[in-house]
Amino acid sequence: MASLAGKTVVITGGTGGLGFQTALALAGMGARLVLIGRDPARGEVAVDHLRRGPVNASVEGHYADLSKLGDVRRIAATLGEKLDRIDVLVNNAGAIFDRREVTEDGLERTFALNHMGYFLLTQLLGDKLARSAPARIVSVASEAHRGARLDFADLQSSRSYSGWRAYRRSKLCNILFTRELAQRLAGSGVTANCVHPGFCATNIGNNTSTWFRRGVRLAKRLFAIPPERGARTLIYAAAAPELANVSGRYFIDCRSATPSQEAQDGETAKRLWAASAHIANLND
Repeated sequence: MASLAGKTVVITGGTGGLGFQTALALAGMGARLVLIGRDPARGEVAVDHLRRGPVNASVEGHYADLSKLGDVRRIAATLGEKLDRIDVLVNNAGAIFDRREVTEDGLERTFALNHMGYFLLTQLLGDKLARSAPARIVSVASEAHRGARLDFADLQSSRSYSGWRAYRRSKLCNILFTRELAQRLAGSGVTANCVHPGFCATNIGNNTSTWFRRGVRLAKRLFAIPPERGARTLIYAAAAPELANVSGRYFIDCRSATPSQEAQDGETAKRLWAASAHIANLND
């Protein structure tokens, strides 16, 4: 088992599901854990569980709605001031919404949370990661990206909306983001990879309307794998020694895999990066 003694790991969506299972495993490797969740009550239960566990984990919880750019900036500033280093950033927080919702920033919520949350938090913590190098960025993508295409004339799905289509597009964004990020980080000592954890029995879909939630629940009952199994690939990407210098890859079942042709398009990745930087008001 890899040792993460002396390493600090930040995990978004770390208070439940895949994020929590990843935290459990990395705590066992000696990591100091910083969990970002949305619900303080749920978060404190997770933090307490980890602290009282067999390894007496060093863990702290922070809370933010990562679909809001202001919250992302706030939590990034807090972590930047509080943490002396960040060795691993796990971008895991995500959701699916069956009805179109618009955030306070004017963004479609799936795009805002599943993509812009990853993009902006990573950018704002980038200097801390670089100063902690060798460091890793792991983003949770999905095989749901296959068949999806981005419409740059309507990234916010204002013309027509399907929750499943918006989710698939957001997962394509995750892979394109990782591709461009890895190129930009080349030579810095910071790697960027993404993973497909599998269809897991987590809380995803629980926030949707009754009929959609029932459908997701049935699908989970029939096809989903336990979150602890799904977390294995996240753990692998975050800690495996053999991946120390591997970047820009997409992993399934702890093996490098080939994403869709659209996800391999470098020009689309650059275009998404530029659009995302503009939305976040960052100088590219």
